[in-house]
Amino acid sequence: MKIFLLGTIAMASFVAGLFFLRFWKTTRDRFFFFFAVAFWIEAISRTLLALVENLSEDYPILYLLRFIAYCLILFAIFDKNRVGKKTSKQTP
Repeated sequence: MKIFLLGTIAMASFVAGLFFLRFWKTTRDRFFFFFAVAFWIEAISRTLLALVENLSEDYPILYLLRFIAYCLILFAIFDKNRVGKKTSKQTP
């Protein structure tokens, strides 16, 4: 059951990444690209956890992958909301 649930989470993360990639292609907003990459990293983390037999939840490489994914999400939010950022659609 554990492997099934990990596979489900990995698949859902991958699909969420695809949705964000589609939004990025439409808008060319880096926010969506960073979210897509973060969800794909999360999918890789869950896939490794399911496929490697002796790998447990507290293995450092998994923490590092999740840390990178969450830092990407935080950076995307910070980048989107920073003050003084030029927007692509400015009215004259």
